[in-house]
Formats: sequence, C-alpha cells, structure tokens
Amino acid sequence: MKKKALAAVAGICALGMMLGGCGSSGASNSSGDNIITAYNSEPQNSLIPGNTNETGGGKVGQLLFSNLVAFNSKGEAENEVADSITPNSDSTQYTIKLKDGWKFTDGTAVTAESFTKAWSYVANAKNAQKCSSFFSSIKGYDKLQDANSLKGTEQLEGLKVKDDKTFTVDLSAPDSVFPIKVGYLAFAPLPESFYKDTKAFGEKPVGNGPYKLDSWDHNKQIVLSKNADYKGSQKIANNGVTFKIYTSPDSAYADVQAGNLDVMDTVPSSNTKTFQSDPDVEAYNKAGSAIQTFTIPADLEHWKCDTEEGQLRRQALSMAINREQIVSKVLNGIGTVATDFTAPVIPGYSKDLKGSDNLKYNASKAKELWAKANAISQYDGKLTFSFNADGGAQPIYEAIVNSVNNTLGIQASVNAMPTFQEFRDAVSNRSIKGAFRTGWQPDYPSAENYLYQLYDTDAANGNGSNDGDYSNADVDKYLAQAAAATSDDKAIEYYHQAEEILLQQLPAIPLYYSNADGVAAKGVKNFAMDWQNQPIYEQMSK
Repeated sequence: MKKKALAAVAGICALGMMLGGCGSSGASNSSGDNIITAYNSEPQNSLIPGNTNETGGGKVGQLLFSNLVAFNSKGEAENEVADSITPNSDSTQYTIKLKDGWKFTDGTAVTAESFTKAWSYVANAKNAQKCSSFFSSIKGYDKLQDANSLKGTEQLEGLKVKDDKTFTVDLSAPDSVFPIKVGYLAFAPLPESFYKDTKAFGEKPVGNGPYKLDSWDHNKQIVLSKNADYKGSQKIANNGVTFKIYTSPDSAYADVQAGNLDVMDTVPSSNTKTFQSDPDVEAYNKAGSAIQTFTIPADLEHWKCDTEEGQLRRQALSMAINREQIVSKVLNGIGTVATDFTAPVIPGYSKDLKGSDNLKYNASKAKELWAKANAISQYDGKLTFSFNADGGAQPIYEAIVNSVNNTLGIQASVNAMPTFQEFRDAVSNRSIKGAFRTGWQPDYPSAENYLYQLYDTDAANGNGSNDGDYSNADVDKYLAQAAAATSDDKAIEYYHQAEEILLQQLPAIPLYYSNADGVAAKGVKNFAMDWQNQPIYEQMSK
C-alpha cells in the first residue's frame, strides 16, 4: 500500500502498508445521523489508489474503492466486483469476468477497461506511481519502465479487453498469488474522469466502494458518506465515516474517553498498561499481522548489504537490541518479538529459520561482530535513527538507541521528524542517510506481500515499497519460484529460502509484531479489528 499500510502497537501508529503516522488537531463528535468518527494521520499523497502505500491514505482509499476481490475480517478472499477469476493450467494467464450493475459514484459504469487502463497507468513509469511494482508480473511491464521514452498513456500488453465485462491478464511468469493480489487498493478500477484531471481526482476521488468522499479539509478531517449505490458484499451499518487528523495519539485517546472520537486503531504508550481495564473505552487487543522494522539503506557506506563489513555491522546492531525488554517494558507486553520477516498470522511464518539468531539479543556476540567489522574498516558509530514524532515512536527508538549504545559503545542517536508526511517524504526522496523507521501492514494475506513488495529488486528505486533499495539476485529468484509454485507448501519453502538470505544480510531489521489493538468510545456498537489491524468501519454504528 504499496499497502500496501497500519496500526502499530503501543502508540506506534500506522506505519505503513507503509505504517503511518498518528496524531490531532482536535476533534468533535459527529454523533448525529450515525456517523463514525475515526482517528487518522494526514495522507502522504493525494488519494489515487496506485500512489497510496501508507495507511493514512490507505484507510480512506479502501472505503472509497471496491476491487475484483475483497477480504473478510479473517483475510479470506471473496469475489467482489469479479464474477470469476479463472487461471490457465500454469497460472500464466487469468480470465476475469465482472458482475453486472457496478457503477462509480459519478454514475458511469465499471467496465473491464476501468481495470485495464487503471492498472496500466500505475505500471507506467512516466506516471511515477508508488505501487508500480505490484504490476511487474504482467506481460509488458518492463517496456513501461523507461519514463523518458513514454507518454504515460501506454498500456500493458498483457491486458486484453474481450468485452465490457471480460478481460484477460497474461503474465510474464506464473503467479499463483495473483487472484489474491488483485484485492489490494492499487488494483482498484478508475473512471474516465480520472484521466481528464488526475490532480483534481486525487483531491476528491470518484470510486465504486461502500463510501464516497464528501470533503477533505487537509490536516483536519476527511468526510465520507455511505454510497447508496454500492453493490458489494460489505454490510454497511452506519451512514458515513469522518476521519479526524491527529498529531498526538494521546489527545486522540482522551477524545475517545470523552466520547468526542468514536474509534482509534492504536493505543498510546502511556495507556498500554491500563487501556484494557479503562471503564471509559471499549478495548480490543489480539494478535495481529503488522511487523515493525527499521531500515538502513542498502548502499550506505559501512553498512552495504553485499559486503562482509556491512553484514557484520547489521548483524551486530540487531543483536545489540534487547527486543524482549522493549516489548515488555516499553510496549507493556502488547506485541511479540520478531523472529522472521512476515507475521505470526500469515501462512509460512517461522520461529526457527537459519539466521533467526541474528534477531536475538546477544551482547557478547554483537561486540565480537562489531569488532570484526571495524577490523575491515573503522567506523565512527554515529548512526541516527529517524522516525516521525507524531506517531508515538519516540519511546521505542530511545530504547533501541540506549540498548545499542550500551552494548556496542557507539554514538547512535534519535532523529525525530515533526510529522509522518514529512518523514515519509524524506524516505521517498532517499534523503535519510541512516536508519529509519519502517513497518508493514499486509495488503493481502500472503508471505509474498511482505517479501516481494519490500525486498525484491523490482520494488526498489522508487518503484515500490523497497525503501532501502535492497537488491539480491538469489532473493529475486526464490520469490519468482515461490510465485510459480503449484502448491502452498512448495511456495513457503521458497519463501523460507529467501528469508534466510534476508536474515543474513538484514536489509531491514525486524523488531516486533504489532498486536491489533485499539479503542472505541462507549456506546459504539460492533467494534472489532480485522486481519490488517484495522477497525472494521463498515460494521460499526451508534
């Protein structure tokens, strides 16, 4: 998100799809007319599906657009706009048929071309969409990657419209995950009005989802109302959702307690000990799907992933972090220490992959590896850890820096950037020359979404969510083999082989898995959180 996006544990708010920032400018309760008010951060970009890969925008986009498939609360895919998605014998071609009657909120019909043109737009490098890499398996993607030679209107050759309700997708290689992948926001259909003025559309998008956008008052609120013409499977129990933009999770929590905000998808670190017994809120806390990490650019001097020195330093840094202490003392137990690059609720998750010891606190081994790295090339140890100050992340990163400095005797420091938007812009612009906060809320329930979208070469260099620009041919190979696998067990075997390389090179350093934790105001009905650690806004009412 792209998204994917994500709500993180103990005040580390939505990092991302990329996990997003948190915080408020104040809130008032829209209690009349059964309108749900919800906590959010200001989206990083305009609300174009293919350019949204963080949760501030993702939360909104997922309510405005309906895809070929939707995911239920358990993460199971169900046909939404699609009537059928049929593969050929080796999963290199899919025939997609649409249901009748779907319309955008401007009254125009959702057709096969609504999908093929939208997908081609996102894939086309001229249009510089953040979710471009999600389309890399479609035939002709490589021909649309030289932005200087393109107009932006060129179409993916692997997409063929047969009639208004039917199109085919030819892939450059087998992709067994494709029928699930199309549930991600980046695969949303777009109306013809989008292409007439993309900038205006991003400010007030026209979708086909359960809600429509009424207004976006930047840095204050985003107002959605129920789409009476919605044709999908989601049952809408309210008349709208108003996202309130906060710059402090603590003030948002206070508003929930006072009944001035209906729901928030995180809990500030100051409340993690008490929120489940707080009589003024409805609490939710269950195992989740989000992983919290930090990333060091793959080509940063002394930290290069493809060098012995860089790998030694990354392993030493990882072993110098006392994750158990952070989870127990800073998060107050609301989270689980990371053992791999996915999450416990995702098929293929493992606690004992080769190299997983690199994620365990081991002060003596960390010092030994750091000394070996210094023997190769001396380093001054002035590493900065950057994060957004409006997301409640500071206690986490102060604990990391203290653990690292005490163990390795270096001069690491924190760098708090004012807002999530500023922070993500710096990440996107590659202007951070140190470690920076990352994390992932899955866009669809597959290890592929965690691994390919974050660590494959196709997702690097601004083409996706590989923000450290990591590249490893063997990782790419194993991920391609997983996509072509004819069984889930075989695919997981390949994912594990890729992860073992990641555990050796550590392009990002896993910290912990976020619980799905949040609170709702008293009187809000049917508050629950889904497989993405997000409130199920559609089912809430009051």
